Amino acid sequence: MMTESKAKPKAKGTSRASKPRKSATKSKSPPKAGAKAKPGAEAKRANENAASHRIDERIRSLGGWRAEILAEVRRLIHEADPDIVEECKWIKPNNPLGVPVWSHAGIVCTGEAYNQVVKLTFVRGASLEDPRGLFNSSLEGNTRRAIDIREGEVLDAEAFKALIQAAVAENLSAPKSKSPPKAGAND
Repeated sequence: MMTESKAKPKAKGTSRASKPRKSATKSKSPPKAGAKAKPGAEAKRANENAASHRIDERIRSLGGWRAEILAEVRRLIHEADPDIVEECKWIKPNNPLGVPVWSHAGIVCTGEAYNQVVKLTFVRGASLEDPRGLFNSSLEGNTRRAIDIREGEVLDAEAFKALIQAAVAENLSAPKSKSPPKAGAND
């Protein structure tokens, strides 16, 4: 037996399109003496600092060879691109510190620690030249490539920094994709 449900009529005038918009621009008055940087810039720095602290904590919590490798990789990434931004993404209850992510005009690479390897995944790795053959994992896909580093292995620092720089250049040259308009957005 099916029951019919009657849809509630929409209240008139509740469409977002019919509401007046708030001005997106802020007051053009000059900043007060002693004023700090824009709140957005401060919030961005605070988020970056929080992510850096999370990555510090992640390295400390790992300990051993995996912590040493992740710390060294992090240092090399910052040497390769001083403008790189550290983030922590994919924070979950079973991974409360998240995954370390390094970005510049998009994600450059992620750093994950597993029992047997430290995995550095380059989001657009398939489009990068790898003359020294550092990529040794996720080779079958059309987009990503990864470097798995096992205990006792040494990463070629110069080749790795060249990959970081190439990934940043690839991100900077990639056209920004526009998402298609949502259905009914212009109705």
